[in-house]
Amino acid sequence: MANQALIAIGIFLVTYAFIISEKIHRTIVAMAGGILMVLFGIVNQEQAIEHIDFNTLGLLIGMMILVAITAKTGVFKYMAIRAAKLAKGNPVRILIYLSLVTAVTSALLDNVTTVLLIVPVTFSIARQLQVNPMPYLISEIISSNVGGTATLIGDPPNIMIGSAVPELDFMSFLVNLAPVVVVILAATIGCLVLIYRKQLVTSPELQAQIMTMNERAEITDVKLLKKSLTVLTLTIIGFILHGVLHLESATIALSGAFLLLLLTGEHYLEEALGQVEWTTIFFFVGLFVLVSGLVHTGVIAKLAEEAINLTGGNTLHTSLLILWLSAIASAFVDNIPFVATMIPMIKEMGTLGITNLEPLWWSLALGACLGGNGTLIGASANVIVAGLAAKEGHHISFLGFLKVAFPLMIMSIILSHVYVYLRYFVL
Repeated sequence: MANQALIAIGIFLVTYAFIISEKIHRTIVAMAGGILMVLFGIVNQEQAIEHIDFNTLGLLIGMMILVAITAKTGVFKYMAIRAAKLAKGNPVRILIYLSLVTAVTSALLDNVTTVLLIVPVTFSIARQLQVNPMPYLISEIISSNVGGTATLIGDPPNIMIGSAVPELDFMSFLVNLAPVVVVILAATIGCLVLIYRKQLVTSPELQAQIMTMNERAEITDVKLLKKSLTVLTLTIIGFILHGVLHLESATIALSGAFLLLLLTGEHYLEEALGQVEWTTIFFFVGLFVLVSGLVHTGVIAKLAEEAINLTGGNTLHTSLLILWLSAIASAFVDNIPFVATMIPMIKEMGTLGITNLEPLWWSLALGACLGGNGTLIGASANVIVAGLAAKEGHHISFLGFLKVAFPLMIMSIILSHVYVYLRYFVL
């Protein structure tokens, strides 16, 4: 068993190193690592399949289909232009409103999809105002990760935690995370305004041009919009009630997706399935199998034991350790593989004497989701916006982003630290 544990650790560390280096696509690396766990006999095929969390995969696929069809209506472009007009073309106010739109949309859909939809419109608005788009892009990256922290479906780490701990339903995430997210978002947007206000200056004539933009022209299919919004609303109500309905979140997301396909007709089927990020889905599959090797060989149990020894089994100290460790780690490595490793470790802590695991789960969610703001590679949304910016001829440098985002991330974790302490251990 000791030899198997060493092999499992070796495969895991090499896979992790390749994921961080980005020399080979992370999906290929994760799947290769998972397959090696089976080939070396660390887990057999049946055990590997048992560890694949199909609830997480189903929820992701369902939401991707829903968003792919809804995006066809132009409603997200409508929202961005409407926000710019509500700001009366004022560049600083536009930064505030676009940040809020990004945060709220990220909470209800997911942060990767949100930035893909909002960023192209942002470039259009910045061109109209003749201002540097960089402050808007950085604000949208940060707001998407903060907003996505608030709900079960907003960020992949939350989806994974919710799936691993069925008693933490949609309303649990909203009630426990949304209050601190609202405070963090307000503080973050306030800081961003102070940082960028001198760069965001334009003429009254250019501001007036923004007011001539026709947001209604962006709605390309009113019938499809009505169907999409109806099904999205029903799906979110389903998430809110899924504890009462005794249905898994994947069942609700897939029901919503295929109800919308049923209402819109099969001509959307191929395109909607084509919009599913299959590379992300297989990345998750590889990770689940990779981590299963560490679970089976007792490595996770040993790590949990060491963490408890370090904190003396004190729930408060363990929660705060997880919060800060998750934040710093997620800033420099993708938060998805980190959370995949932490979930079984926290479960193991429950068998080693920590009776109340709930503060630990919320600390993991806050640390992993908010920590993604620390660097340009901390979360998928960050990488995607950097790629979209590069296509438009704007380079977001690693250090340039770090200077702004890392202090804001630390501020958000300090606020989370205070929140976790007060809410779960004092009040």
